[in-house]
Amino acid sequence: MDRFEVMQVFLRVAETGSFTRAAEDMRLPRATVSLAVQQLEASLGTRVFHRTTRRVQLTQDGQALLERCRSLLQDLEEVEGLFQRDGSDVAGKLKVDVPSRMGRMLIAPALPAFFARYPNIELELGTTDRLIDLVSEGVDCVIRVGHLQDSSLVSRQLTEFQVISCASRAYLDQHGTPQSIADLERHWAVNYVSSASGRLYPWEHIEDGVARTVSMRSRVTVNNAEAYMACCQSGLGMIQVPVHDLAELTSGGELVEVLRPWRPAPMPVCALYPHRRHLSRRVQAFIEWMETLLCRPAL
Repeated sequence: MDRFEVMQVFLRVAETGSFTRAAEDMRLPRATVSLAVQQLEASLGTRVFHRTTRRVQLTQDGQALLERCRSLLQDLEEVEGLFQRDGSDVAGKLKVDVPSRMGRMLIAPALPAFFARYPNIELELGTTDRLIDLVSEGVDCVIRVGHLQDSSLVSRQLTEFQVISCASRAYLDQHGTPQSIADLERHWAVNYVSSASGRLYPWEHIEDGVARTVSMRSRVTVNNAEAYMACCQSGLGMIQVPVHDLAELTSGGELVEVLRPWRPAPMPVCALYPHRRHLSRRVQAFIEWMETLLCRPAL
């Protein structure tokens, strides 16, 4: 390995806290990763990791080296692509995580266009609705919808999703269509609870320009977007979701928007990543592509 490759190995071990996980992420034998770190320590004349059978932790010298390595590798990547005008120079493995329904309905169908533009990127696409520890799980960035809790991660808002209230035709045939917010007291909702915080999301609407919430009766609570949609389709109650999740169902008439004059406030869609200054060109390319994709009109 050359010196820059050794730095890349060191950086991955430092970020994951594991020789084994770093080897898996980089698709290298574990022995190769271990040897690269040994070579680095020999060339520097100092230990960069404390090693035990259970964990790998940076030494004080290793911590100082970490930031310098990030800076050097970022500078190298920028220099290599300085005179490139297409996406062929953006290469390597990219690990991202997106909401499950967004991944299936919006991103996966558009990936052929992404790879046509960036043929040398290898994408590992996770689709979850839970909080992700980017560093320990080796994730480069995540896309999340909604207002975010305080975080040490860098957040970049890509767009906003309009949110609508809707119900299945079977539900409306049985319970009638609400004509006002006051009508909600005799209707049912499917409750959604955050898998990360356990917080129950309230039923929201804008009334006279002010965001308000209202209590709704419910017989079922879920913590997954797919289950949320499925319960609504089964006639168990009304839901509130971004329009991008509903395009095929509302256009086909399976779900119907209700209370349109009182739509909830839009939800921000953000990209989250660990470091602003040392953002790789692969992550930049994916985030910019996502921003364009998400800004396509839905309804």
